[in-house]
Amino acid sequence: MPNSVLSVSNLCVSFGSRTVIHGLSFKLEQGDCLAVIGPNGSGKSVLLKALLHLLPSPSEIRGEIHWSESARLGYVPQRVAPDRQLPLRVKDLLEAKVRFLQLSATDVERVASETGLTGELLDTRLGILSGGQFQKVLIAFALLGDPNVLMFDEPTASLDELTEERIYESLHSLQKDRGLTVILVSHDLSVVYRYADMVLCLSKVRLCMGPPREILTPQLLEELYSAPAKYYKHVQQHLDH
Repeated sequence: MPNSVLSVSNLCVSFGSRTVIHGLSFKLEQGDCLAVIGPNGSGKSVLLKALLHLLPSPSEIRGEIHWSESARLGYVPQRVAPDRQLPLRVKDLLEAKVRFLQLSATDVERVASETGLTGELLDTRLGILSGGQFQKVLIAFALLGDPNVLMFDEPTASLDELTEERIYESLHSLQKDRGLTVILVSHDLSVVYRYADMVLCLSKVRLCMGPPREILTPQLLEELYSAPAKYYKHVQQHLDH
């Protein structure tokens, strides 16, 4: 039987008088891929930061967040823009984390292989990487320390469609090869439909969670987003097939 890696009970997150998440409860099983969707401002990034205990003051958190004792977390944030004048190479960044965590020097080679970072790319300065290359570096950085839970906040934001597809395929392969539990925030519902085991939708209208085929229906998405054509066009193509 699968084991629950995360249990959230009646979670409420507020900033002053504004409540962003209200009464959220769900469980996540080991090895699952949970996609978190919802309109802008619905609390998707706030949820990830709450799960990671990274919310800034003066936020207020009520309810319970319980990770299993075996959970080791990795996190890829939504946007990180390296200074283009920064002389740091990709390899320097990864080796710095290896030293901090007191890992083996071979761990850099291992995560580089898993994420497709070539020797040439490892010797490249961070500031001149393309968006897709830098995203791969962030994923490799998150994999150091051997996490069994990876959390991604819109990992392909601002990337072109082909690069986005390659990143998601890489994430899916990593999940299967390592048996990872994945929590993924994404606006791309066709990607969510292909890769997620469960979908959690945050909205001011309602909260809901279930398999993609139950959640990603035109009727429910129209209710949640109030803009049906924009949000479920690609998903409907999958349902039709």
